[in-house]
Amino acid sequence: MARSTPERRALRSLAWLLVIIIALIGGNAASVLWNEGSWTPRLALDLEGGTQLTLTPQLSSGQSVSQEQLDQAVGIIRQRVDAAGVSESEINTQGGQNIVVSIPGTPDEATLQRIRSSAKLEFRAVLTADLASSSTIGEEGTEGDPSASPSPSAPSEEPSAAPTPTASPTDASDPNWITPDLQEQFDEFDCSTVTDSGANVAPEDEPLVTCEADSSLKYILGPVEVTGARIADATSGLIQSSTGVSTNEWGVFLEFDGEGTAQFREVTERLVALQGVRNQFAIVLDGQVISAPRTISAITDGKPQISGNFTQESAETLADQLKFGALPIGFELQSQDQISATLGVSQLQSGIIAGLIGLVLVVLYSLLQYRALGGVTIVSLIIAGIVTYLLITYLSNQQGYRLSLAGVAGLIIAVGVIADSFIVYFERIRDELRDGRSVDGAVEAGWKRAFRTILISDVINVIAAVVLFVLAIGNVRGFAFTLGLTTLVDLLVVALFTHPMMQLLGRTSFFSGGHPLSGLDPKALGAVYRGRAQFRPSAAVSATKRASSSREAQRRQTIAERKAAEQSGEGKDAR
Repeated sequence: MARSTPERRALRSLAWLLVIIIALIGGNAASVLWNEGSWTPRLALDLEGGTQLTLTPQLSSGQSVSQEQLDQAVGIIRQRVDAAGVSESEINTQGGQNIVVSIPGTPDEATLQRIRSSAKLEFRAVLTADLASSSTIGEEGTEGDPSASPSPSAPSEEPSAAPTPTASPTDASDPNWITPDLQEQFDEFDCSTVTDSGANVAPEDEPLVTCEADSSLKYILGPVEVTGARIADATSGLIQSSTGVSTNEWGVFLEFDGEGTAQFREVTERLVALQGVRNQFAIVLDGQVISAPRTISAITDGKPQISGNFTQESAETLADQLKFGALPIGFELQSQDQISATLGVSQLQSGIIAGLIGLVLVVLYSLLQYRALGGVTIVSLIIAGIVTYLLITYLSNQQGYRLSLAGVAGLIIAVGVIADSFIVYFERIRDELRDGRSVDGAVEAGWKRAFRTILISDVINVIAAVVLFVLAIGNVRGFAFTLGLTTLVDLLVVALFTHPMMQLLGRTSFFSGGHPLSGLDPKALGAVYRGRAQFRPSAAVSATKRASSSREAQRRQTIAERKAAEQSGEGKDAR
């Protein structure tokens, strides 16, 4: 026997739901096999415990930290942690001096570097060096004209003893910055002590003695000409050659804002005309030179690239740090402690118990109120739970999402949200049956009326969740996320499972015949509501049941129907 159109649509919807579930299972399986994933969601700080880092500011003599600087640092660190794929972290100030960062689990070294590095980026002209660098700087994606690329530079020909300056410096590349005292400091400088030398908090308007990050070279650099604050964006990737071929060298690609572009163009135009090490431009991160390329062409578009001994991980870390800005002050790691989740686990157990009690009450109410239709509600809740669990696990494996206690609360509330959609649908079906439709017709007409209500309700929930997620921080965002996610799952399940199941069940003799246990028994529903204030009682219904059903139908009247009934009554009185 050929299937009807509603049956085919129902089977197609159920097939799509099955495809979605299989795809989620496959995605999680791939994460487990090849990406160190898990079949269970990762837990947040309050449920799993984690690592607590206490950062203390690095201040020069007489300098103090303000609350504004701490608040700014907290915001930047939070962005860096989120960019590292670590969710549900907590970042707060302590005692108006320190910053406390609490991260779920055990962070890797790259995450720790993102957090504690100030990422204070400066561009300074090179005045002298003990050994000139052979790297070059050019436009983004290029290494300059191959014909103009210099051969590896020889050791600096600058004299070891600088003459006494004869005039005030005119620009950042002027050798008059090098005084005898500064030259002596340079000669005696030990690169192994660069971290303790205060180079990361050096004044921007004075020259700086510092070293390469690998301690292979040391420099005297001019004052800061462009700061990291002028960086609009930063990305990482493989550097391309002048012919457009991708190399195996990782780099960081910068993009300056308008002011930074103008500053960088002016500096590179000046450096192109200089010779020797003074042609170099040092890129200084937290007081250490990460690259000092030669300038073979002026960069006019504000898109330089940083090359050096980068790995993919270190390039991504630096790009994230520069993208979200430098910390206003440098920080050092004061302590690193493990924290437990005893309180959170206890609260989770209480929350799960409360959720199970609520779920049992929903099931009992569904069975008592809707008989066999309550079974559809129960199976729909199970399907929604499976889809939600697979989604959260997939996001945990792929995006670093962690489930917090607030997120669990959002899942528990979702039980009521999802059950409410089923109740709206079933009541609309009953309304159509009271209107005299067959079960098949009531299922289709009830769906058209119910879906609009369900859609509006869920859209409002999603909007509220999005607003809460954007404006809130910490665990509140976890609540908003799970609430929004389960609301979308509700739409998916009611459209791809609940309605198709009702289309199929409505064609069975048990439901279409109005079995007393089906929940669609015409006798139990009472009077037949015809609309426009008209009621047609069933002869098989008792007078008491008929009166009760009539009152129920009157409560279901729209305002227009009530006005029509009143006008009809007035007309009868007039006659």
